[in-house]
Amino acid sequence: MTELEDFLRTVVPAQEAADNALLNGDPEPRMRLWSHHDPVTLFGAERSATGWAEVSEVFRWLSTHLSQGELRIELLAADVRGDLAYTVAYEHTSVSFDGGPVRSVRLRVTHAYRREDGAWK
Repeated sequence: MTELEDFLRTVVPAQEAADNALLNGDPEPRMRLWSHHDPVTLFGAERSATGWAEVSEVFRWLSTHLSQGELRIELLAADVRGDLAYTVAYEHTSVSFDGGPVRSVRLRVTHAYRREDGAWK
């Protein structure tokens, strides 16, 4: 198995599971996947943040507003170079915001990862 195949086999399912948890009110799985060390930045659909304190607050805030969520990742591109990696994907999401009707959204997302203590963050 190549380094890229290993990365995709572990990271993409973990990201999908963590985002599904967030869409249903639980920010903890997503918070465990993200680096807690600067630089860390979120350019979000609802809010953006810089630094772990701000980013984690956005995740907690989102978890109180989202429900009935389901997300599927459609991977477009990815690569691994040493301790850095990236994914480019469409996130196909159905979710209710503040108890409103469930709406479907497709976002194009890019994630940049770094390896910290052997784990991708």
